[in-house]
Amino acid sequence: IAVPKSGLWKTSPPDEDREVAGAGRLSESFRQLADGRTEALEEIYATCADEVHGLALWRTGSAADAADVVQEVFVRLADRRARLGKVRNPLAYIRRMTHSISIDLFRKRARRREERIEACRFVEAAGDPPERLVDAERASKLLTKLPAAQREALFLRHFAGCSFAEIGRITGVPTFTAASRYRLGTRRLRSLLGVES
Repeated sequence: IAVPKSGLWKTSPPDEDREVAGAGRLSESFRQLADGRTEALEEIYATCADEVHGLALWRTGSAADAADVVQEVFVRLADRRARLGKVRNPLAYIRRMTHSISIDLFRKRARRREERIEACRFVEAAGDPPERLVDAERASKLLTKLPAAQREALFLRHFAGCSFAEIGRITGVPTFTAASRYRLGTRRLRSLLGVES
């Protein structure tokens, strides 16, 4: 994730060729699964599990809940396999499903108990100098102070490479709202980090 002007994190733009190739493989895996080739679910898992987990983690704030979301997403894909051949954008389909399941689980957990969201290490800074690790650790803790919708917008924009229109479709809000959540989250995070505008 790159917070403008802060210099704490770096991201590179998504590799479009790799993304297009991945989308083609994912569409083929969806068709194969719809045709009854259950081994295609393994390919879908290998392609998407990390992103599903990351999105769920940012939405729920809990590593355990994120693991539950991953499991539920792939159970639902298996249950709905007959319909998957008609899905035009499998990655968007999986992201929307992850978003929906994450929200449902988060709300369910919140109703059952009132507890603070556990601090998760959202930002990986492996191999960086010690001072960057400290910055990443601090930023990770501060991310838990953002509302879930803003955390999710940051994740989808920086780690999943989504446009604001795509974020809006995934989260079920207008593009303007998705962009606003991202901007508010970035501004709040910069403020928490003590980074001047």
